Amino acid sequence: PCGDGRFVLVAGNGDSIFRRLMAAIDRPDLADDPALARNDGRAARAAELDAAIGAWTAQRTLDDVLAAMAAADVPASRLYTIADLATDAHYQARGNIERIPALAGGTIAVPGIVPRLSATPGAVHRRAPRLGEHSDTVLHELGHDDVAIAALRAGIGLELPGEIA
Repeated sequence: PCGDGRFVLVAGNGDSIFRRLMAAIDRPDLADDPALARNDGRAARAAELDAAIGAWTAQRTLDDVLAAMAAADVPASRLYTIADLATDAHYQARGNIERIPALAGGTIAVPGIVPRLSATPGAVHRRAPRLGEHSDTVLHELGHDDVAIAALRAGIGLELPGEIA
């Protein structure tokens, strides 16, 4: 977590990256600890390292953390919220957010198909069905006639899991 309420992912797993990360967050004690020289030692103390990194990031904005990680050549990335994804120009340009007709009118933003392949890119063609919207069709396909379906709806006859109304 960053001090501005946003989140960052910092990837300091490699031995040399770990040392650069610890230098960037001013933790030479951890950088010089022989037990943390290799990834297996760091994995065993992951909670301690996460706490040290988190204490440092919590005192800075996301932009400040990303700038410090870039300067130290440590891989880091902002974590997007759903709201971030829905408004991100890059996601929209790639078609990762599609607008489809909404049940009550207008449109609704939904996730697009990923990955988008050149020959068969895929697309969202319709909204998800409402609970029970296709029950009659499915029950007809299973061999039930209108009388049997009406009896099911009235609570007489076969027991079906979930709501079909």
